[in-house]
Amino acid sequence: MQAIADWFKWLANAHGINVSIAYDAFDRTRFLTGLSTTVWLSVVCIVLSIFVGLVGAWFQGARSPLVRACVAAFVQFFRNTPPLVQLAFFYFAVSAALPMVTDPFGQKVPLVNNVGWAIISFSLFAGAFNIEIFRSGIEAVPSATTEAAEALGYTRVQSYVYVVLPLAFRICLPALGNNLVNLVKTTTLAYAIGVPELLYAAAQVWSEVLNVREMMVVLLITYIVIVAVLVGVMQRWERMLRIPGYNA
Repeated sequence: MQAIADWFKWLANAHGINVSIAYDAFDRTRFLTGLSTTVWLSVVCIVLSIFVGLVGAWFQGARSPLVRACVAAFVQFFRNTPPLVQLAFFYFAVSAALPMVTDPFGQKVPLVNNVGWAIISFSLFAGAFNIEIFRSGIEAVPSATTEAAEALGYTRVQSYVYVVLPLAFRICLPALGNNLVNLVKTTTLAYAIGVPELLYAAAQVWSEVLNVREMMVVLLITYIVIVAVLVGVMQRWERMLRIPGYNA
C-alpha cells in the first residue's frame, strides 16, 4: 500500500495529476467517510421507499374513494415536483414548523436533522414511483389467480400478501431496479443541505487541494461502481425469484 501511495505522490509532483486521497490519510478518511454515508443513506432510502411503494399500492386498491384519492395526490405531488425542491421544502419549510428539542449539551436543535430530512425526502420521492411500479405489477397478475385464492378461503389481506404480491414483485423487478438506481443517484442532492455524503466529501477535498479534475474522475468512477453493484444485486435477485414458465 505504501508503494502505491508513493507512486501517486510522485505522479502529483512529476505530472500534476493529484489524486490526494491515494496518499494523504486525512483526505482519504474524509472521502471514505463520505462513501460510507452515501452507501448507508442509499440502503436506508431503498428499504423505506420499497415499504412506501408496497403500502401505497395496497391502499390504491382500497374500497374508500378518499383513501385512493389521498394516494393519488401523494403520487402526483412527488412525481411532478423536482426532488431538490422537495428536499428544500422539507428542510427549510417543514423543519421550521416543527418544535425544537434540547440535545445532551443543552443546545436547542431541530427535531429532525439534515440527514433525517434527506432520508424522508428521498424515500417518499422514490416511494411515489414505487407505488406506480407495484400497481402495474399487481394489475399484471391474472384476476383468475386472485379468484382462486379467494376460493381457497384467503381473505383480501392474505391474498395480497401470499399470492398477489409475490407474483407482482417478480413482474415489476426490472422497473423497480431502474427506480432504485435513480434513487442512489438522487442522494447526491443531499449535498445541498450539508449532508456529508460522497459529493460533499469530494468537494471538501478539491476545495483545499485544488484537484477538481482528479476528484471528479474518482467521484464518477465511484458512482459507476456503486450503481454496478446495485444492478448486479437486482439482476441476481430477479434470477432467484424467477418462476419457470411464468411470464416467459
